Amino acid sequence: EDPRVCVVSCPLPVTKNLRRTEEESNKKLGISSKVIEKTKRMGSAPAQIPTSFGHELRACLRCRLVKTYDQFRDAGCENCPFFKMEEDHERIVEVTTPNFNGIISVMDPSRSWAARWLRISKFAPGCYTLAVSEPLPEEMQHLCQEERVQYVPPKRM
Repeated sequence: EDPRVCVVSCPLPVTKNLRRTEEESNKKLGISSKVIEKTKRMGSAPAQIPTSFGHELRACLRCRLVKTYDQFRDAGCENCPFFKMEEDHERIVEVTTPNFNGIISVMDPSRSWAARWLRISKFAPGCYTLAVSEPLPEEMQHLCQEERVQYVPPKRM
């Protein structure tokens, strides 16, 4: 087993209307402050950990980062800042989806074989989906080209 990869298979208990802080979420998932400091020194601050593992989860269609709608609204996508989700809340619905398969938590993407296999090794540490089922809208694909960032559409639609 790779100690840098954890596949999430059970929901975390979260009371409705209670927002867990990032620090509490990291503690609950066993991510130490040393790991967070190390990733910051490496130049890749970790993405927010989802505060809930229910139906409100969404995945970015470009990088497959998984967070809640509220987290995308508040902080955008750490890997795709050019989408400016925190400024344009309608864009969240355009560039994220609630339809995805599986979740993997990656703490050190640059050293994880699973992150390399999923093509997320250059992204921020965080929770990612294994696969999304819909492509990024064409307008957003053009934005990726303008920003010179790679977009790989899903294999099956």
